[in-house]
Amino acid sequence: MIYDAIEYEVREGVAVVALNRPDVMNALNSQMRAEITHAVTAAQTAARAIVLTGRGRAFCSGQDLGDGGSAASLDVERTLRDEYVPMLNAIVNSRIPTISAVNGPAAGAGANLALAADVVIATESSYFVQAFTRIGLIPDAGGTYFLPRQIGSARAMGAALFADQISARQAADWGMIYEAVADAEFEAHWQSRAAKLAAGPTVAYQHLKTALRGSFENSLDEQLALEAQLQGECGKTRDFSEGVMAFLQKRPPSYEGR
Repeated sequence: MIYDAIEYEVREGVAVVALNRPDVMNALNSQMRAEITHAVTAAQTAARAIVLTGRGRAFCSGQDLGDGGSAASLDVERTLRDEYVPMLNAIVNSRIPTISAVNGPAAGAGANLALAADVVIATESSYFVQAFTRIGLIPDAGGTYFLPRQIGSARAMGAALFADQISARQAADWGMIYEAVADAEFEAHWQSRAAKLAAGPTVAYQHLKTALRGSFENSLDEQLALEAQLQGECGKTRDFSEGVMAFLQKRPPSYEGR
């Protein structure tokens, strides 16, 4: 695919997917959603970590309400089902770790696109807002799933009802995101984080995602059984052998992601 609404680059094991419609604060249109889905899927075999970020002053302002003509002509249900669901599933179900590097405002579906990643790192000047009720809608793009799991039902309800701006620092304090980083240090910081994941034990990362997510639905016995199964699979990897050998030899491990 030739990308127009995003930029896609793989370097040293890190795939960077940059939303690239800065003139509209990286609002999500149909083309951008298709390109994100394609790029994240392609990265599964081309990289060992993925970073989602934005070009310009915003991460993503949400749905482009003028996409396809006008807001009145937008078939919201079809758009969510046919375009958002594949994009979000590609990110959430990625076999390699994903980072959202939130470089500016993340609003509406843009906020929830960010929250779909495994780890969210944001500039201190950025903010998140569930803007949906401002235009008579409910949170979508996974917002009703991500928010209560990350910040609890009370805060999720308030954030959705009032559509308040939540600063990156507050989001970090609440557990909505992992880190709020000084703007001047942001790019170097997320690059370092991504490089660490790209050089890490990829199979273990994949299985720990499965285990953590399964814990919300499993009983203790079910979770212990899942841990044993997944740990058994990790124990058969080359990276486990390398990690143990490196530990015994008191040297940094050299993981291959297998």
